[in-house]
Amino acid sequence: MTEEDVLKALGNVQEPDLGKDLVTLNMVKDIVINDNTVSFTVVLTTPACPMKDLIKNACENAVKILVNKEAVVTVNFTANTTTLRKDKNVLSGVKNIIAVVSGKGGVGKSTIASNFALALAAGGAKVGLMDADIYGPSVHIMFGVRGERPMMKEGVGGKGLIVPLERYGIKLMSIGLLVDEKQAVVWRGPMVSSAIRQFVSDVDWGELDYLVIDMPPGTGDIHLTIVQTVPVTGVIVVTTPQLVALADAKKGIAMFNQAQIKVPVIGLVENMSYFTPEELPDNKYYIFGKEGGKILADEYDIPFLGEIPLVQSIREGGDSGIPVMLGDDIISKKAFVDFAANATRGIAMRNAEMPSTEVSEVLEVSGS
Repeated sequence: MTEEDVLKALGNVQEPDLGKDLVTLNMVKDIVINDNTVSFTVVLTTPACPMKDLIKNACENAVKILVNKEAVVTVNFTANTTTLRKDKNVLSGVKNIIAVVSGKGGVGKSTIASNFALALAAGGAKVGLMDADIYGPSVHIMFGVRGERPMMKEGVGGKGLIVPLERYGIKLMSIGLLVDEKQAVVWRGPMVSSAIRQFVSDVDWGELDYLVIDMPPGTGDIHLTIVQTVPVTGVIVVTTPQLVALADAKKGIAMFNQAQIKVPVIGLVENMSYFTPEELPDNKYYIFGKEGGKILADEYDIPFLGEIPLVQSIREGGDSGIPVMLGDDIISKKAFVDFAANATRGIAMRNAEMPSTEVSEVLEVSGS
């Protein structure tokens, strides 16, 4: 075997999402050959790559079939998370900024954002979670850090920086960590926008593969502030199956499709898709309707990222500060892992196929 033989064989292995072979994409590194033994490293587009096993098997088969049927093949993996960020003036160490949005409240957006962040981290990614819901923060509750306060550090030029709390491997920031949760946040729009900018510029987020932003419901000041302040890689829209939620989800999709904003929609995830009783784990009861999210995704030609069931353990995990991704409910965990896998594939494809992410220059956005 020679290195040229191995590369020629691996030129037949396609990266499933990007549609090109591993060699063309420069994803094969460090080939070492010793008699019938060969090892090499495949550089993935994200540590949380859901296609790792598929790529591994395809590489092994390619070498054995096309080079040496007696070969002992070792495929190692590393990751270089894709990013298309040009502007590194803000959040310079963050490769991808993903906003989790919904058209209305009560659809479980914070639950989705929290468990999405944990699913990404479980795949090996470095993840931060920003709670941008100033009026109704909940991330500090869902991660069990109520009453805790972040520390301060001195940054470049003596500027004070907030050090985000870290829980379960996720860096966290929420207004709920800075104010007494018994007090209502009664702020006008400019104050809220100022707080959001501070969460971006005055927090030491460090090096992250993904910063997940849990947005407030609707389409308002905070959404405009975010897209004007940071280059958002894409948004994930959360809905539930019933007609009222779907109607509001359409507004969320329409907002980010406006020419003044133009932030890609990575896809749509449907929460509370069906009810599964703990004692009847194989049964599905479609309480709020069936496949409304999938129909909406098809209507707008955006990816459908998955269905999250309505089960007691998800609610209990959020209330207890131990999200379901960290619990024993295998079915719910699988739903979130599958959703996160589809989302990371969508992010990688977005970075491969679309223009660089940039801050939006929103002058005025109006609707009818």
